[in-house]
Amino acid sequence: MPDPAARGRVLVRSSPHRAASSAGSRRDGAGVPGVVGVRDSKDPTGATLVFSPAAWRAFVVRVADRA
Repeated sequence: MPDPAARGRVLVRSSPHRAASSAGSRRDGAGVPGVVGVRDSKDPTGATLVFSPAAWRAFVVRVADRA
């Protein structure tokens, strides 16, 4: 999968939701056409997970089903 940074401008959005058990942790998501990048906002220089939009949707559906 292509490197999101190589595709031009990246819009990073932070989730406003924080779980009580997460000690204030937050995940950032990047909107790049054709990919979904996710990183830990506490470690912005750390690894970025990159998913296809279909894989991200499947993940979100699975998490929602477990809630």
